[in-house]
Amino acid sequence: MKRGFAGLLAAEGVSFIGTRMSFVALPWFVLVTSGSAARTGIVAFAEMLPYVLVCAFGGPLLDRLGHRRVSVLGDLGSAVAVAAIPLLHHGPGLSYGGLVAIVTLLGTLRGFGDSAKRVLLPRTIATAGINVTRATSLHDGLFRLSTLLGPPAAGLLVTAFDATVVLLIDAASFGVAAVLIAVLVPGAEAERRHEPYLRALRAGWQFIGRDRLLLGLAVMIFVTNLIDQSYSAVLAPVWARDVAGSATALGLLFGLFGVGAVAGSLVFAVVAPRLPRYGTFVIGMLIGGAPRFVALALGGDTWVVYAVVLLAGFSIAGVNPVLSAMQYERVPEAMRARVLGITLAIAWGGIPLGALLGGWSVEWLGLTVSLLLFGALYLAVTLAPLALPEWREMDRSAGQPHEDQQQDERGSGDGEDDEQVPAAGVRSGRGGDGLGG
Repeated sequence: MKRGFAGLLAAEGVSFIGTRMSFVALPWFVLVTSGSAARTGIVAFAEMLPYVLVCAFGGPLLDRLGHRRVSVLGDLGSAVAVAAIPLLHHGPGLSYGGLVAIVTLLGTLRGFGDSAKRVLLPRTIATAGINVTRATSLHDGLFRLSTLLGPPAAGLLVTAFDATVVLLIDAASFGVAAVLIAVLVPGAEAERRHEPYLRALRAGWQFIGRDRLLLGLAVMIFVTNLIDQSYSAVLAPVWARDVAGSATALGLLFGLFGVGAVAGSLVFAVVAPRLPRYGTFVIGMLIGGAPRFVALALGGDTWVVYAVVLLAGFSIAGVNPVLSAMQYERVPEAMRARVLGITLAIAWGGIPLGALLGGWSVEWLGLTVSLLLFGALYLAVTLAPLALPEWREMDRSAGQPHEDQQQDERGSGDGEDDEQVPAAGVRSGRGGDGLGG
């Protein structure tokens, strides 16, 4: 039934745009109200830490409560939390401590909501009967499109009004997403067997520990997401304020990355089944990662910076669909809530640290040195797949099951339907949305 897949894509698209707008508005709000890069990093840390913890340990709870129910409630709660920031700021007042508390709650709610959607996606793909890699390319393309539309719009709105207007728009986007999923995405029964929480959680961690490729990917993305978060939450906003001189420049920086990423997603959606996954991943990471940091550090003409960012967006567009398709194929249905949640938690575990390290680095070392250091680390990490042989398993036939899959399919279930996501076909062969930012 393609209605469910289309409904989920629509909900994700609306939510993505709102979130990417807040991607500009929230750090700008903190910078303007506090004047501190370090405090900006702390706010980002406060949101992402509970998000990562929920992804790591919330899988068994999702299985019990039902994925659609958790998604809807998480989005509704997120709408209230985001709206509270501008309402309190323009009303009785919002202290810095109060802001940190609100974004901590927001991170928790988003963690549950996003984890639930991550499990709903392969289910709706299976029901729609769409090629996995092509479907994940469409999903990632929406994310990239939101990067194209959201930040520039946010930059213009922040310049014309202020950041609180953008935060209200983000709150509304969460509400719309909740309604779309409640109405269009079919639900499934929550778990009835009530397997003990710790046993269910342990089964997920054991699966990850046995799959060296999935574990290696998660660890690598842990580091790159740490660096990307320092870039997006601190380094890029400080560059826009101190070098370019406006919030519009920050929106343009993220927006041009989105232009390249959308173009890359369109191309990849067409040619994905014919491309080797290993080569697509390695080239995308090398071009889409470190060059951005070097361009900002060297300064000069801002249009050179924008050109580098545009190319980076195009190059990295194929990475997330490769990772997502590979995970859906390697992880059995009954284990997805736990395994995908744990994998994402490892991969995104660096995000809270990235915001803190980015803020402290700018305070102690300055913007230019920080950009060069983070860029060098990014390059070193993205060279790892060229040296370690297990990474070449990415090119294994997509229809070939993982060696542990049969064993783990007998493990604890989530009580929902047992249909499997169709393999992407016998062609050459991300976890989550966190990488591409």
